[in-house]
Amino acid sequence: MKYSKDIRNAEYLKTRREFLRTTSRGLGSLALGGLMFPEVFASTKSPSVFPPTNKINGGVISKLHHAPRAKRVIYLFQSGGPSQFELFDYKPELIKRWGEEIPDSVRNGQRLSGMLAAQSSFPLVGSIFDFKRHEKTGGYFSELMKHTSTIAEDICMINSMHTEAINHEPAVIFMQTGSQQVGRPSIGSWMSYGLGSSNNNLPSFVVMLSKGKNGAQNLNMQAWNSGFLPSHHQGVQFRSGSDSVLYLNNPEGIDRHSRRRELDYLTALEKEQQKVWGDPEIDSKISQYEMAYRMQTSVPEISDLSDEPDYILDMYGEDVKIPGTYAYNCLMARRLAERDVNFIQLYHMGWDQHGNLPSEIVKLAKSTDQASAALVKDLKQRGLLEDTLVIWGGEFGRTSFSQGKLTKDNYGRDHHPRSFSIWMAGGGIKGGTVYGKTDDFGYNIVENPVHVHDFQATMLHQLGIDHEKLIFKHQGRRYRLTDVHGHVVRDILA
Repeated sequence: MKYSKDIRNAEYLKTRREFLRTTSRGLGSLALGGLMFPEVFASTKSPSVFPPTNKINGGVISKLHHAPRAKRVIYLFQSGGPSQFELFDYKPELIKRWGEEIPDSVRNGQRLSGMLAAQSSFPLVGSIFDFKRHEKTGGYFSELMKHTSTIAEDICMINSMHTEAINHEPAVIFMQTGSQQVGRPSIGSWMSYGLGSSNNNLPSFVVMLSKGKNGAQNLNMQAWNSGFLPSHHQGVQFRSGSDSVLYLNNPEGIDRHSRRRELDYLTALEKEQQKVWGDPEIDSKISQYEMAYRMQTSVPEISDLSDEPDYILDMYGEDVKIPGTYAYNCLMARRLAERDVNFIQLYHMGWDQHGNLPSEIVKLAKSTDQASAALVKDLKQRGLLEDTLVIWGGEFGRTSFSQGKLTKDNYGRDHHPRSFSIWMAGGGIKGGTVYGKTDDFGYNIVENPVHVHDFQATMLHQLGIDHEKLIFKHQGRRYRLTDVHGHVVRDILA
């Protein structure tokens, strides 16, 4: 081999002293582990009849904890906190008591965000948009969600979500990682770590971003980071434009054959380094290099919509042909689901309406309503909805009282973590249901509360994972997505 001299030089880095140092540490760790955790070092494992299906690159879960109902997740995250009062949670009492001060007995001294510190009055405000009750499900949909109302029998509307965070970044991070502090693995990373990949030519965790308005609050990339898990589990961002994935294309003058030779050389060197240092990040780097090489052919094929018939494009809406729009990303999500990508995360930014809510939310709803419903219908007609879990929702809700000046046709709403709405479809979720209930003011939950950790536990459960058993040890502590909380919401399971 042309580079054999370099390989031999790398091998010689392991001196006798280094060998003794690393070997004694390894043997000592094994001995201590065998004394403290004998069950981990036992020669037999608990049997299971639920192996992960169609896995090419396996995760740490060799046998699923129970029979799965979903193989993949498409998470349509609406960043900014969509107002439940203008979309799904119909409250005629707010219309009737428009402009009245919210009763102290309802607010009960609960904390407000810093943006209301100078506000002395909190007038109630109802939605100015019309609502219709779905005849079969009993759920309410505003005129802004006319397309979503057509899939009412396929979705479970949860009106009793609640969170612990009151500001955007910690709330988004909490929803995606189970902690308000950055540094924890995201949901998609946990899935990649636990289940591995079902497609050898695409990442197991893909992220796509879109904006519903200019000036939308940007997202922290920690929302799709791998945290303390090996870095090859982090989300790979697909972008609009000629380079769907950054640094994927070869530089000018480098052909595919030259790239292959370069990777072979790098891999050989890094494997020798792995023998010396035992650093798992070396394996991650090798894995990422190889995935990038395979994606050079698979990503352009995914992004080419020329094989999509006109009736499918029309179903997603007029923006579907514009890369980077929410509609385009929804269609891409379906194409990725067809190719067995495990976790597909869409972020749509711009739902933060502290003022001018009526005019702004019309634009946000228009950019998402049709495409979201089309995605569910498209998956269903292809037989993919049965084992694809689709989720729509943001990081928190909005207040039932107005922020700032209240007029007949203009108002704003502040952040409200105590109650908000999301919907879930497919993947073994009971469609055509409405779960949870808030009081007449939409302020407090009065029936079937669902905490963020409950939502996360339920998501993993549908994938065949017990949220208490998917664990990673880091800095002396065993971590999981749901931390030390969470219960599966069994009432919404089919």
